[in-house]
Amino acid sequence: MLLGVLLAVCGTIAIIFPVLTSVAAITVLAVVLMVGGVAMIVGAFWAGKWSGVLVQLLVGILYVAAGFVVSERPVISIVMLTLFLAVSFIVMGAFRALAALMIRFPQWGWALLNGVITLLAGVVIYRQLPLDALWVVGLLVGLEMLFNGWTWIMLACALHRLPKEAGE
Repeated sequence: MLLGVLLAVCGTIAIIFPVLTSVAAITVLAVVLMVGGVAMIVGAFWAGKWSGVLVQLLVGILYVAAGFVVSERPVISIVMLTLFLAVSFIVMGAFRALAALMIRFPQWGWALLNGVITLLAGVVIYRQLPLDALWVVGLLVGLEMLFNGWTWIMLACALHRLPKEAGE
């Protein structure tokens, strides 16, 4: 329950301050890329003589370089991430809608609705680039945290309603 409340509160804050959340998310991404890259470089040398050392080293260098680029150009990075999300939403939405129409599995109408909404969200995001890029990532992070929080809250409430023997 506590995790759910914390996630819901953080998600709400992220939705209220989406630009700040976008900047925080891209900063975390930069740090994770750089730390992961350094770890891969160290791991490549630490592993000793094995055939994958060059690939590990190159991937580690790529991670570090990408982390520096993201940290040096956070606004451009947010715009590019938003562009990627918009295109992903368009493609995922189209695939979901087409699959629902072609296969017509049970409850296919919900999948069709999901696909159409996802596709339209991608088109709306894409058409507003680059102006709205600064808040889109933060809003999506906030929505994910909010809904994840409510999922945990509802799960905790359901567990409290179970008989004591079933809960143990």
